[in-house]
Amino acid sequence: MQRLTQFLRQNETSNDLIELVNLLMSACKEVDSKLQNGDLEGILGSAEHENVQGEVQKKLDVIANDIIKLTLKESQLVRGMASEEEDHSVAANPEGKYLVTFDPLDGSSNIDINVSVGTIFSILRVPEGLEGCNDEAFLQPGNTQVAAGYVLYGPSCLLVLTTGDGVNVFTLGHNGEFYLTREKVRVPETTQEFAINMSNQRFWEQPVQDYISDLLQGEEGPRGKRYNMRWVASMVAEVHRILTRGGVFMYPWDSREPKKPGKLRLMYEGNPMSMLVEQAGGLSTNTKIDIVDVEPQSIHERVSVILGSREEVDAVMEYHRRAESKDA
Repeated sequence: MQRLTQFLRQNETSNDLIELVNLLMSACKEVDSKLQNGDLEGILGSAEHENVQGEVQKKLDVIANDIIKLTLKESQLVRGMASEEEDHSVAANPEGKYLVTFDPLDGSSNIDINVSVGTIFSILRVPEGLEGCNDEAFLQPGNTQVAAGYVLYGPSCLLVLTTGDGVNVFTLGHNGEFYLTREKVRVPETTQEFAINMSNQRFWEQPVQDYISDLLQGEEGPRGKRYNMRWVASMVAEVHRILTRGGVFMYPWDSREPKKPGKLRLMYEGNPMSMLVEQAGGLSTNTKIDIVDVEPQSIHERVSVILGSREEVDAVMEYHRRAESKDA
C-alpha cells in the first residue's frame, strides 16, 4: 500500500502542498490520540464558554483548535488561518503562500457519547499582492480551493482528501503513517438514503417539507421507492457515508433564524465538503447555486447545504423550482 506522501508525489502534487498536508496530519494524529484516551485525558465535557458562533464549546473543541493552530503557525508555508473557534483569522508566517481554514472538531456534541467526530480543512492560495494577513484574504469562493479534506476519528482514523483530481481515502496505520485504501472515490448517482434533522421539520421552507414528505411515502409516493433516514449529527460522518455508499445530506434554511442563510459555516464546512462531493461526482447546492460559487462576505458566514448523489440533489432543486414558478 502507498503512503500518503508517496501517493501525492506520484500524482505530481507540489512539494509545498505535500508538506502542508503532512503538517495538518501531524496535528490531526495528536487530536486522534487524545480522542482515543478520552476521559483518561480529562477531555470530555464542556469548556464553560461560548465560541464566536454562540455555541458552548467542548473541552476538546478548544484543545483541537489549539493543536492545529500552533502546528500551522510553525510552518513557513502558512500566511494565516481561520478557524470556526476563533473570532478572527490568525496570522502565521508573513512569507507564507497558503491560507488554511478549519473546523477543528466537527460533531463535537458527540464526543461525550463516543460517536464519530472529525476535523475539516480547506487550503487556499494567498491572494496576489496581499500584505500580511486579514479576514478579507479568506473571502474566496470555494471554487478557488487548492485542496480540501477531512479526518474522520472513528473505529479507524481516516483522511479523505482532494487536491482537485478526484477523492482518495487514507487509513492511519499503527506506525503513524497514512496509507491509501480507496482511490478515486465516486458517489453513486442514485440513492435510497437521506440524512436530515427531522426535529426541525416544522421550520423548513415548503419545498423541503414537500420533498421529505414524498420520500416518507416510500413506494407509494411520487419518488417510487422506499428510503432510509440516517442522522449522526456530525457532518464528517454524514458525508463519509455518502462518499461510501451514496445518499443526500441536508441542512436547509429554517425559519427560527430567518436572517441567517443556514446553520453550517461556508468556509469551514460548506466549501471543503462541497469540493469533496463534487470531485467524487456528486452535487452540492444552497438550493440556488453551487455552494462553491458562493462569494463569501465574512469568514463565519453560514450557508444552507444540500449535497450528495446527483439524482436526489437534482430532485431537491426541482422542488424549489416548482415552488418559485408557482410564486412567480
